[in-house]
Amino acid sequence: MNHTMRALVKTERKAGLTLQQCEIPHIGPHDVLIKVRATSICGTDLHIYNWDTWSQGRVKTVPLIQGHEICGDIVEVGRNVTERKVGDFVSCESHIVDYNGEYYKRNLGHVAPETKIIGVDRDGSFAEYIAMPWQNGWVNPPDMPTEVAVLRENFGNAIHTAFAADVKDKTVLITGCGPVGLMTLLAVRGRGAQTVICSDISDYRRKFAERLGADYTNNPRENDLVQLVKHVTHNEGVDVLLEMSGAATAIQQGFSLVRYAGDVIVFGLPTRPIEFDIANSVIFKGITVHGIVGRKMWSTWEHSDDLLLNKAVDLLPIVTHQYQLEEFDKAFATMESGESGKVMMWV
Repeated sequence: MNHTMRALVKTERKAGLTLQQCEIPHIGPHDVLIKVRATSICGTDLHIYNWDTWSQGRVKTVPLIQGHEICGDIVEVGRNVTERKVGDFVSCESHIVDYNGEYYKRNLGHVAPETKIIGVDRDGSFAEYIAMPWQNGWVNPPDMPTEVAVLRENFGNAIHTAFAADVKDKTVLITGCGPVGLMTLLAVRGRGAQTVICSDISDYRRKFAERLGADYTNNPRENDLVQLVKHVTHNEGVDVLLEMSGAATAIQQGFSLVRYAGDVIVFGLPTRPIEFDIANSVIFKGITVHGIVGRKMWSTWEHSDDLLLNKAVDLLPIVTHQYQLEEFDKAFATMESGESGKVMMWV
């Protein structure tokens, strides 16, 4: 086997990536080596690619192979690995946890302080090969489409969000219809939500949400979301808010539209601290607020299997653009345009 591979590397602390040859990673006794089939671009990747203020403070080590959404085939297993085998087709959990740590033992590995993320804290998936702890390779059915398997890490964010509250037979408001917001729409539909309202300022994304089964869509810059929610819920407010945008106005307005004792699930990241009336928005309404980061290991992946393998959710429409790894600049430009669903790169 050749000892080098192609990889997209953040070589300097500035915008952009460089396609270059790197050493194929070595594996430890509890690791697997995965030949990457495909990788997809996340909002986090876009932040790091652009080298914005957030990424400058978050990424500690350069050079770094970027990327954290991946599927591929196991080509080598460590000497102590018995639970995975060469030939397994896997999607990867991007959080590298301490499998002996107290957080992980309490099913909280996704928020453990010592947890590292591939493509952020250590070399990632924009490469021909990646080494991972065997547990991080979630085995897919061999016939799962690559375009679905590559989304499973990101779909896990949507699953984690959609399963944080009971949405069956409920009225749900989703603010922000980027790729994760759209996948969250599919997840709550798959879980039996009765009515789903989606709000986004992008015409492209609202139309996408309509195609995926949103009952109502709204552009908050042009139409009054408050009036729409009052009309749909007979002045009660929605049962569940899924906040996927990170926009201050969406967060503040969203909380005001949740009924008393409702649930708010917050996934979108504001770019800066926001002013928020916690007394009237949360305390006096008796609202439950859940913050979402990563995926629960491993219940989120089990829920994902349940929805995908039982065909309650079809992720194929979510991938709108496909590129080769060497076309990465085009792929990132497409992602940045806002006129796309998920953008994937074949490796």
